[in-house]
Amino acid sequence: MALKIRLSRIGTKHKPIYRVVVAEERSRRDGDATEILGTYTPEAKGNTLQIKLDRVDYWFSKGARPTDTMHALIKKERRRQAAVATAAPVSAAPAPATPAPAAPATT
Repeated sequence: MALKIRLSRIGTKHKPIYRVVVAEERSRRDGDATEILGTYTPEAKGNTLQIKLDRVDYWFSKGARPTDTMHALIKKERRRQAAVATAAPVSAAPAPATPAPAAPATT
């Protein structure tokens, strides 16, 4: 049983949306998947790939091989997440609270 990490189309005509799935190599493109790992929307702007990289690593350890397209997309997502991790501030100290102005004393 050879497993592949590949794309499975779920979008309509001229509006492609794909699921990132783990499936047997010999099954149909849109056939039954072993596990759904995420989604890919190629026509959307911004981050079009939503994928669980921890599950991808799990399936790699079980012997699943990605298709050429999925290999490129996984690589791109790992780079994007690494850039986000380095761009985020490590620990931002909260701004010191300014004391409230004292009320005038009346005698």
